[in-house]
Amino acid sequence: MTDETLGGANAMTDAADENGPAFTVEKLYLKDVSFEVPGAPAVFNESAQPQLQMNLNQSVQRLNDNAYEVVLGITLTCTANDKSLYLVEVKQAGVFGLTGFDAQTLDAMLGTHCPNVLYPYARQTISDLIQAGGFPPFFLQPINFDALYAEGLRQRAQQQQASLAGAETGGNA
Repeated sequence: MTDETLGGANAMTDAADENGPAFTVEKLYLKDVSFEVPGAPAVFNESAQPQLQMNLNQSVQRLNDNAYEVVLGITLTCTANDKSLYLVEVKQAGVFGLTGFDAQTLDAMLGTHCPNVLYPYARQTISDLIQAGGFPPFFLQPINFDALYAEGLRQRAQQQQASLAGAETGGNA
C-alpha cells in the first residue's frame, strides 16, 4: 500500500510538470532578527511624536534547478527628538519550488508572489518584537509587491536605455 501511495504521489508530481508551471512553498523560516532599544529605560519617558522609517529589501538565491531561497529584509527605525527609540531588523526567508515558468514569469514570481507569502510572517514578528520591547502595538501596513516589482522593472529599463545611449555617444566620439 505504501508503494501505491508513493507511486500515486510521484504520478501527481509528474502530471503537474507535464500540465504546466508549479509553485510550492517548501520551507518558511526566520533567518535573522534583531531588536534594539539603545536608550532604555529613558526612552519610555519620551513624549514626542515618534517618527518611523522603514527599509525593505529582498534577495534571491538559486539553490538548484527548481528551488530558490527568497529573503525579505525589513528594517524599522523609530526615533523621537532625534533619539533612537528602537530598531527592528527581520529577515524572513523561504525556500520555494518553481518549475515550468519562462524566465520573465519566474522573475515576476520571485519578485512578487514569494514576498507576498513571506510578508505576513515578517510583519507579525516585527509587531511581536515591538510589543515585547515595551512599546505600544504596531502593525505594518500591507505592501503592494506587484507595484514595487513594476517600478523596479521600469527603473531597470531606464538604466538600460541610459547605458545604451551612453555607449552610442561614447562610440561616436
